Amino acid sequence: MSPTSPRTPPPLRPRAHPLDNPALGSLSGPHAHFAERRGRVLRYPVDVSPWLALPDEPDAADWADLAALAGPGAEAPLAGFTGPVPDGWEVTFSLEGVQLVDDGIAAAPDAEAVRLGPADVPEMLDLVERTRPGPFLPRTVDLGTYLGIRRNGALIAMAGERLHPPGWTEISAVCTDPGFRGEGLATRLILAVAHGIRERGETPFLHTAADNTNAIRLYESLGFRLRRTTRFMAARVPEHLEDVRVVGVR
Repeated sequence: MSPTSPRTPPPLRPRAHPLDNPALGSLSGPHAHFAERRGRVLRYPVDVSPWLALPDEPDAADWADLAALAGPGAEAPLAGFTGPVPDGWEVTFSLEGVQLVDDGIAAAPDAEAVRLGPADVPEMLDLVERTRPGPFLPRTVDLGTYLGIRRNGALIAMAGERLHPPGWTEISAVCTDPGFRGEGLATRLILAVAHGIRERGETPFLHTAADNTNAIRLYESLGFRLRRTTRFMAARVPEHLEDVRVVGVR
């Protein structure tokens, strides 16, 4: 059973565009079946995705619920959160990012791409370890469709679906074995994953680091358009949770 909070929170609906708080949009929408909840704070199971989701304008009680849900001393990764953290919290990671959306990409299936599933996870984790495309955990494959390309039986490239706000699906885990780069495999897989998203009547989007100019240039050449800048961060929960309930947010 998911954790619960003693207070009765108001309905949890993003007031801004669903892509402004994509983890919240996902966990309160199409990915609600994954959600672990305390008050107005949601998270994915820790073997599915690291992201937690705060409401658009968190108050001190929300931060207390986040602390209780993550646990004392734990890191709480937050996607798209740009506000301040409360006193007593330590920002352990902060990365400026960009969010790009489909603006007429030539999405198309790929004859060489194969659907990946739980049996492929060991190879997927190995490829991720060697290429570092971003968070990928043992059950991340459950978030959506993952496609891969194999050569001589070995997985050499993949891409798939991660966050899923209503009407949108994020393309993520785009990676290619270093020995096969320069063949356009990532482009083919992005277009193939985008095709499946479009077939459901949804719109593809993706994230990358703001300083990853090569990736941004590639995505824009495929027909993605910069929508907004954003931030990926993690904050460490104070060791003593009772301290969290009496401090305010800066």
